[in-house]
Amino acid sequence: MLSLSLMVSNVLGIWAPSGPELVIVLVIALLLFGKRLPEVARSLGKGVVEFKKGIKGIEEEVDNPQGTAEPYRAPPKISAEAEATGDGSKSS
Repeated sequence: MLSLSLMVSNVLGIWAPSGPELVIVLVIALLLFGKRLPEVARSLGKGVVEFKKGIKGIEEEVDNPQGTAEPYRAPPKISAEAEATGDGSKSS
C-alpha cells in the first residue's frame, strides 16, 4: 500500500508544471498578449497589492475587534437658544 504522503506527492506532482511546460506557457502568453504583456503584469501586481491590503485589514480587525475599541460618543447637544444665536455658547 502507498503511504498518505506518497499519494499526496503523486497527486500534487500532476499539477506542478516542470521546466518545458513553463516555457510553453510563457510562449503562449507572449503570443496572446504580445505588447500588452507589461500592462497585464502591472494589473496583476496591483491586484496582488490590493489582496494583501485586504488581508492586512482583516488581520487588524481580528487582532483588534470592534468591541475593544473606544465606544462611540455622541457630540454634545446644543441648546435651542445657542442654535438661535448661532454662537454655540449658552446665553444667561
